[in-house]
Amino acid sequence: MKNIYEDLSREELQKEHEKLEKQYRDYQALGLKLDISRGKPSPEQLELSMPILDTLHSEVDYLSEDGFDTRNYGALTGIPEAKRLMADVMETRPENVIIFCDSSLNIMFDLVTKNMTHGVMGSKPWYQLPEVKFLCPVPGYDRHFAITEYFGIKMINIPMLEDGPDMDLVEKYVSEDPLVKGIWCVPKYSNPTGTVYSEETCFRFARLKPAAEDFRIYWDNAYNVHHLDISRPRVIPELIEECRIAGNPDMVYKFGSFSKISFPGSSIAALATSPGNIRDVVSQMQIQTIGHNKINQLRHARFFVDHIGVMNHMRRHAAILRPKFEAVQEVLNKELGGTGLARWTDPEGGYFVSFDTLPGCAKQVVKKMKEAGVVMTGAGATFPYGIDPEDSNIRIAPSFAELSEIRQALEIFGCVVKLVSVEKELEKTDRSK
Repeated sequence: MKNIYEDLSREELQKEHEKLEKQYRDYQALGLKLDISRGKPSPEQLELSMPILDTLHSEVDYLSEDGFDTRNYGALTGIPEAKRLMADVMETRPENVIIFCDSSLNIMFDLVTKNMTHGVMGSKPWYQLPEVKFLCPVPGYDRHFAITEYFGIKMINIPMLEDGPDMDLVEKYVSEDPLVKGIWCVPKYSNPTGTVYSEETCFRFARLKPAAEDFRIYWDNAYNVHHLDISRPRVIPELIEECRIAGNPDMVYKFGSFSKISFPGSSIAALATSPGNIRDVVSQMQIQTIGHNKINQLRHARFFVDHIGVMNHMRRHAAILRPKFEAVQEVLNKELGGTGLARWTDPEGGYFVSFDTLPGCAKQVVKKMKEAGVVMTGAGATFPYGIDPEDSNIRIAPSFAELSEIRQALEIFGCVVKLVSVEKELEKTDRSK
């Protein structure tokens, strides 16, 4: 589809530029301070979990269901009811689960650290290898990429398709290169595209034939229950079981947390994986800690109880989030629909909308948005090393702002996208002279 500026004369482009520039200056004059840069729960969402603080107090017992005193040392892998709760959310069995503190990102960092220094289940530590490589579906999650970049791991871009990563490329790299040790995945409502991996994609992951015995799939189920419409949840195959059936029982690390369910920074997180991987991880944990925060585990287990309790809670989250995502679609369609200047996703869950400008425009759009008082995620953040080869992808995060702020920010965004696109077309006419 051609964009609306391609066939305009230079005079017509200049006239459009003058109109948009005036509109943009008017927005700048408002002196706004809006932020749609990070996928943080809003204050209204955080209020939903306030009763969790009342589940434990000095008048109640602090014993887990097996009689363990959660105030004390011990229960290295978590108390039974917390394991069962996380297993429900992660769609696996409690015996596959280790409970940690609040952040699944912290678990991922620790795992990569351990694998760098001590290897995976007896394999050679990564620091002793000439190079270590990770596959990175793009656009993807900037904090995943930050971990591998921190350790000097070479990151390889894998295009994200409508049904998940390009599995032809994944299979080729994994089967042919023993230095490929992992792949980052957000399989449901991916960050930032909102992609849900298809059954076929999940089955192909389970049937991978890695050249490296210590290859692992880093399966970050951050948004597994974060549906925008609870009555129509998306369901994908459970990868731990699929890997076991395919004869690859140890190939997946599965991550989850309550960070965007209860309180970010004060929730519980978990790793779910095979018995072999659990033994390997526990061998490190025994040196690292005598046990994580069992009081918080007990608090979450008593508040949410089970999967039904979690889904009832998520229904209230969705009621807050859904109008914001609908507003994003409404304003983008109004401002940019049919222009050919951009394309964007319409996710069914998660926390983000992925937006693509014309090539070469994203950095300038984000810059101009900031100058108009609207902070967005940096252009390029959704790619390893912060380098988007097309300079086109921008992540929109509507969760934290108020509904009126989202509408206003996206109206400015529409103006800026058009303004930068016109400037790009004017540059083309200058070069063609």
